Amino acid sequence: MRPLEGMLVVTLEHAIAAPFCTRQLADLGARVIKVERPGEGDFARAYDSRTHGLASHFVWCNRSKESLTLDLKHPEGRAILQKLLERADVLVQNLAPGAAARMGLDHARLAAVNPRIVVCGISGYGDGGPYTEKKAYDLLIQSESGFVSITGTPEQPCKAGLSIADIAAGMYAYSSILAALLERGRTGQGRQIEISMLEAMAEWMGYPLYYTIDGQPPPVRAGAAHASIYPYGPFTCGDGKQVVLAVQHDREWATFCEKVLQRPDLVQPYLGNAKRLAEREQLRVVIEQVCATLTAAQLVERLDAAQIANGQLNEIADLWQHPQLAARGRWTQIDSPAGPLPALYPPHHLQGSEPPPMGPVPALGAHTEAILAELGYADADVARLRAAKAI
Repeated sequence: MRPLEGMLVVTLEHAIAAPFCTRQLADLGARVIKVERPGEGDFARAYDSRTHGLASHFVWCNRSKESLTLDLKHPEGRAILQKLLERADVLVQNLAPGAAARMGLDHARLAAVNPRIVVCGISGYGDGGPYTEKKAYDLLIQSESGFVSITGTPEQPCKAGLSIADIAAGMYAYSSILAALLERGRTGQGRQIEISMLEAMAEWMGYPLYYTIDGQPPPVRAGAAHASIYPYGPFTCGDGKQVVLAVQHDREWATFCEKVLQRPDLVQPYLGNAKRLAEREQLRVVIEQVCATLTAAQLVERLDAAQIANGQLNEIADLWQHPQLAARGRWTQIDSPAGPLPALYPPHHLQGSEPPPMGPVPALGAHTEAILAELGYADADVARLRAAKAI
């Protein structure tokens, strides 16, 4: 069996944070029913059309789910949702602030009829405080958390190229739900979980927070290089390719100088990371002079021989063809409304368990009739609900 096989997750979700969370639950075998607005659905469906006509974010975060369309402003739509929640193990939502509570979807009210349910709400800023009602999207939270201020070049702050605030919140929601299900196994009781995107990012900002304690200057924006360890970043080789290398401590520094740069005279003058960091511009010139005499392959060969950590500065196209992913069989196919699509298996490896389901990306409302039939609705009822625009 898969770890969450037999679990029913109902989700009122859009964008990235909650869908990313619930896709992880689906990967572990949970049945995930995604409740969407009729005719429109999760607005992430319309972010782009780059994946054979489908939205790239939506494909990434929504495989192995069932799509049920309900108008939750319609009394019969809410009644259908209530029937589902009476049998659900988990409810996940990232609706607008206060919307779930106004619909009676807080744990206190749901537990009255389903005491085992785990209810997880994801919001930008959490309940309480002056920011409770503020709308929150990924870039806004990257900015509010201070992340953008330490990312980029000395001249220009930058956001991350990924929705990391959404991903952080989604992963804390996922792990918290798993913890709540473990606890429920002992107590028989569900729990309310609250995840704030700002608090998730604030946790990830722990290093720069402590680095600047008592008003000390923040880490410099260092582009693709590490802000407080040197040398740790990309260097350009003679063939124009870039290799990222990482020297973490003085023993590696000595090895790097002797075996890679072949400049043992540099060891003593630059002992101590603080010294190397203070002299990073001078050191960069020396290191790049050596790199310019080597191809990327030759530099990697020297670094590997010296056991100095390194990696290629790959483009996205390189990731599709990465030899390690291919060698470990990490690619498979999933179905979608646009036909078969390549997909990566999730990174967890649970030996002895069934592999992840890797189910299709659902078309909007694809499972509505089947789910309603499970709940006891006859064909005539479904037709009536469609005519009333409740589904």
